[in-house]
Amino acid sequence: MTTPEPSVPPGPVPPPGCPAHGMSPDALRRLYGAEAEADPQALYEVLRKEHGQVAPVLLHGDLPAWLVLGHRENLEVMRSPSRFSNNSRLWSMFQQGRVGQDSPLLPIVGWQPICVFADGADHERLRSAVRDGLEQFDRRGIRRYVIRYTNQLVDSFAATGQADLIGDFAEKLPMLVMTQLFGMPEEYGPRLVDAALDLMKGSETALASNELVVDTLRTLAERKKAKPGHDFTTWLIGHEADLTDDEVMEHLRLVLVAANETTVNLIANTLRMVLTDRRFRANLAGGHMTLPDALEQVLWDEPPLSVITGRWATGDTVLGGKQISKGDMLLLGLAAGNVDPEIRPDLQKPLMGNRAHLAFSSGPHECPGQDIGRAIADTGIDTLLARLPDLQLGVSEGELRSSATWLSQRLESLPVRFTPPGSTGGGGKESVNFASTMPGPLPATVPAPVPDASPAGQPKKRPVAKSWRSLFHRGG
Repeated sequence: MTTPEPSVPPGPVPPPGCPAHGMSPDALRRLYGAEAEADPQALYEVLRKEHGQVAPVLLHGDLPAWLVLGHRENLEVMRSPSRFSNNSRLWSMFQQGRVGQDSPLLPIVGWQPICVFADGADHERLRSAVRDGLEQFDRRGIRRYVIRYTNQLVDSFAATGQADLIGDFAEKLPMLVMTQLFGMPEEYGPRLVDAALDLMKGSETALASNELVVDTLRTLAERKKAKPGHDFTTWLIGHEADLTDDEVMEHLRLVLVAANETTVNLIANTLRMVLTDRRFRANLAGGHMTLPDALEQVLWDEPPLSVITGRWATGDTVLGGKQISKGDMLLLGLAAGNVDPEIRPDLQKPLMGNRAHLAFSSGPHECPGQDIGRAIADTGIDTLLARLPDLQLGVSEGELRSSATWLSQRLESLPVRFTPPGSTGGGGKESVNFASTMPGPLPATVPAPVPDASPAGQPKKRPVAKSWRSLFHRGG
């Protein structure tokens, strides 16, 4: 199934150039290609220097858009739905017929019956179903899944004394947890990981990957209609908002893809910072920063998504001193806004417990599942480091490479080495194949969380400090 064709009838194709900006393509910076992929952060600063807090850019197909670079300007767009709508059918490029049906932008910006593209009462109806479904999960129950899968993943490579924490850990853990929360068979995980990664890259195969995700989720929804369970899919189907079949499937796709991409990047960026950043080492080893604090710092410095789409101007307006025309697309520059010199003149200063970053957006469209993502990253990293306390980088920091797309920057690999642990949870004496560690077929539904065994009134103790101190004191 392909993304629905925009319902706005196409108009005539305009002459070459970018009338939305009054500038030729050669005068604009592209958010794709060698310059953007080599160092997107450097590109943002070049744009800020050239244009200020709102910059004209080009997307795939040389389609014009505005990239919002300023922290305050991003918040202004996020919190002003009457001026900047989420309805992509307003985009002038759709109305002018300039977006082909084979465009890799379509899976991301093509209108779909989901809360991301809705405003007002319709948005609240759809968002309430997603929000209420996600709030059904007990955080302790989620953490138990994370610990279980982290141990299984560690068991699959522990005996070798080395691993790639991207391919062997970060890219697998979130999807394994999400398949359980969705009530999916576990074997869905690997193929959905590959499809979700490809979809977010906006590659030439993005449309095919989108079809795989859609077909998988449509089948899942049909099964849950026939046999409900204690899972997000069932709650979405039965919510009082009375979602249509298409709305159910599209929201499953939205949550799955968004949750996976953002959590993979959050885990990867945090682990890289832990292993390479002396500031992190000093603050964590000295007890000045907890692991949740570290996650928030990463969300400031390297948000999981660099850019998110999108908003469309409902009328002619002004933003950051730029004249925005009705129907123009605005891209929210999360990474650029988080390092805006006007709010962060000193980028080396830690931001303890400060959640004013843009990583999860703001306003009526703020991410409703951000705490689940934090729980997966926090618990997964904590468990990993408790299992492998002398973890250290396996290559020089200069050898680490990242790949960038117009939406995110991702660490390609994170080689590490460690002392193979003793036999723990099934691993340690010999290499264990990941698939063989699975305890047989999993139930099709998520069981109710087991009550916490901690005495009433006493917070459950976590081994964070010990595992972090072990890592740093051994010189990793």
